[in-house]
Amino acid sequence: MAELSFANRVVVITGAGRGLGREYALAFARRGAAVVVNDLGTNLLGDAAPSSQPADEVVAEIRQAGGKAVAHHASIASPEGAKDLVDTAIRTFGRLDAVVNNAGVLNMKPFAEVTLEGLQRHLAVHVIGSFLVCKAAWPHMVAQKYGRIVNTISGGIFGLPGLAEYGPAKGGVFAFTRSLALEAIEHGIRVNAVAPQAATRMLHASALAPDLRERLDRIMKPELASPGVLYLAHEDCAVNGETLAVSGGKVCRIALTYNDGFTDPSLTPEMIRDRIGEVLDPSSAAVWTSATARYEERAKDA
Repeated sequence: MAELSFANRVVVITGAGRGLGREYALAFARRGAAVVVNDLGTNLLGDAAPSSQPADEVVAEIRQAGGKAVAHHASIASPEGAKDLVDTAIRTFGRLDAVVNNAGVLNMKPFAEVTLEGLQRHLAVHVIGSFLVCKAAWPHMVAQKYGRIVNTISGGIFGLPGLAEYGPAKGGVFAFTRSLALEAIEHGIRVNAVAPQAATRMLHASALAPDLRERLDRIMKPELASPGVLYLAHEDCAVNGETLAVSGGKVCRIALTYNDGFTDPSLTPEMIRDRIGEVLDPSSAAVWTSATARYEERAKDA
């Protein structure tokens, strides 16, 4: 089996000073990539003073192992920071082949305690940050007719108490990924997402029972999330607009589906009430690749 090599490739990773981002940076470097390690160096809530230490330590570790890396300390939630991140890759290594949008914040709390400021902070880092980095990288990837973008979502999009700030932000990244992927394909670019789970500070910040946390610490080793990201960032990646859930050695697909439901030209609320079982029946569910795919399929059959 031929190993996926990143020799002569340049990868930008946001939030790469700790946790999964650090694992990604080290994994890419081991396979020959030059890595731009971005990290603001703040806390998990995103409200502490920044520090250059996390990114600098990862860069030092990569260089000590003989790899190539450079640190970047600005926030990617600002247009200036995102542009400077991409400019750093071009200026230092001469090109940009892959972007991994990994940076994130998390503040789990009951909805009664959720604030607009907290929601805005989550949206700024997860959604706007991913958007701005992609926006800055896009012209370079279009010009070279090649690129790989890996965004990060979460199983939190399925819903979980305490995620009224984090969940909507990850849902936004999911939708952004799918829309951008449809534009990317003609330029030789692939845009996908990963939904990783690992025993990092984000997991430890969750309100988990001690016995469950201990079990997850044993199973969800951070290094087991890296293979999904490396595949999606490689030139051999054959998929586009997909989301891979990766945790503890397991990888599977997260997708949106439509089922058959029912159709009646004289539809009334009472019909929906009486036939809600058909509406919710998962047995006919099919995956759709775009907002118009189901209508295009109907047109083919007409």
